[in-house]
Parts: sequence; C-alpha cells; structure tokens
Amino acid sequence: MDKKLASIFWTLVAILVVFILLLQVGGNMMGIERLQTGENPVLRYVFVVVGLLIAFVIYYVTKDSEAWEVGTRQVVYMAIGAALYAVFSWLFNGTVFVVPSLSQVSLRPAIAIPMFFGYAFGPVVGFFTGAVGNMFGDALTGFGLSPQWSIGNGLVGFIAGLVWLAKDRKKAMNNVLITSGVLALLAVVVFFLNRSMPNMLFFDVDNGIFGDATISMFAGISIIVGFVLVVVVRFLFKDEDVQAAVTWAMLGNILGIGFAAISDIWINGFSPAAAIVGEFLPAAGPNLIFAAILVPLLVAAYASVQRQSGR
Repeated sequence: MDKKLASIFWTLVAILVVFILLLQVGGNMMGIERLQTGENPVLRYVFVVVGLLIAFVIYYVTKDSEAWEVGTRQVVYMAIGAALYAVFSWLFNGTVFVVPSLSQVSLRPAIAIPMFFGYAFGPVVGFFTGAVGNMFGDALTGFGLSPQWSIGNGLVGFIAGLVWLAKDRKKAMNNVLITSGVLALLAVVVFFLNRSMPNMLFFDVDNGIFGDATISMFAGISIIVGFVLVVVVRFLFKDEDVQAAVTWAMLGNILGIGFAAISDIWINGFSPAAAIVGEFLPAAGPNLIFAAILVPLLVAAYASVQRQSGR
C-alpha cells in the first residue's frame, strides 16, 4: 500500500472508528443518552459506509492529484476544523444562543466551516471536519446522534474540496453552477407539488408536536434564494478564489445534505417527497444562504493571513 493510499484509507477508518466509539461505547455500553441513535442503527451504519466508499472511489479515480496529500499539516487542520465545527454547531443549535428565525427554518452558520476547510485544505480535511465535527456537535447538544447526517456533513466539506481536482477552474465553476441550479430547481418543484407535506424537522415545544406543521414558504424557496446569492458572488466578485469556494461549497451542500436526507427514505421510512420537503429543503436552503455570505468572508480572511505571513 503506497503512502498516499494508506493516508486516505486510515483517515476514512479513523472517521468510522470515532463514530463507533461514540455510538457503541458511549451510547450502548455506557448508556449515555446523548450518544445514542434512533431506530435502524444497522441501516445508519450502512449509509455511513456508503458515504465513506463514495469518498474513497472518488479518490481512487483521481489519485494522482495533489489534492490527496495527507501529511502532518493536514492532520492538524482536520483536528482544528472538527473542533471548530463541533463547538460552533453547539453554540448555534438553539440551546446556547437562541437565534430568532422565520418559522421552522434551522439556522446553522457553522456549516461554512467544513466548506471553507475543504476548499482551503483539500477534500480529505473537509470530509473529516464535517463528519467528525458534526458528530461531536450533536453529542454536545444532547439531541442524539444521526451518523448518516454526519457523513452527509462530511460530504459537504469533501465536495467543496474537489475544486482541487479542477484543471480549468472557470469551466468547472460554470458546470458546478449549472448542476447546482438544476438540482435546486428540482427540489423547489417537489416543494410546490407537496405544499401540505409536514416539516420533519419542526418541533413545537409548547404543544409537544413533532412534524405536524407544514414547511414555510421561505424554507421551501430558501435554496433558490441561496442559489441567487451564489450567482451574485460568482459574477460580481473579482476574486476567483472567492468565486470558486462559494460555487463548490454550494454543490457540496446540495449533494451532502441530499445524501443524508435521502438515506432517511430507508432509515426512517419517509417517502421521497417527505425527505426532500421535510428534511432536505429546511436544512440545505439556509445552509446555502450562509455559505454565500460567510464562505467569502472566511476565504478573504485566510488570504489576508497568508499575505501577512508572506506565503
């Protein structure tokens, strides 16, 4: 096994081991409620493995790229990224800082962290940051663990980092923009065809009702709002790094959160429409808005630090 292959393999194994330790040791053996998962744990693990295999296959068919270099520096970035994502996910989950929001839209500005780390330091760093950071963030909140959603968050950072594979960055950005626009439009069409579908992420604390309220109009179209903001960044900002970071972050968000939501068709028995309208749109839409606003700020700040350090 060559060094690069070994590095990728053991990074993916490390992600799986972290998941197993939290769920099996912490949740099952020690009985810690916040580290337990819901029904169908085997299926959840199946989708965790599927997500890891997706990442490995993409690596294998592009293994000659420098994007897959994993050394001491990348390991440090993984640890920093995962820690930052875990802490900020906890801070903004509505229990520490209560953020006013429209209807049942969930606000997760921390999603910009795996997006940025994937873009800046490569897909492997982005994957680890999103997956492990989300698992520890969920553990801190005490709401229980959903490992397939953590893998979805990992794919957000992973796909944002695939910009490293693009030989023609402008052409790749245009293709990513078109692909993301088509996927976003299809999701919104599903929303308008299923306006009465309950929002599976909504919980009415006062009445103890879960999922009975329909998704708000803003939540339903928020992914289009986010797409428009990304288009504005793509064509109005002169900095190509900012353009690329936001564009690839958008695709990562759509595919990563889409992976997690679609997995619940089998895990939780949702219909495809329920998974898209009740889970995907309320999560991916606000994520995309935050990506369009926060990722450029992170990229600009990082560029400033690099200039000051003479890199």
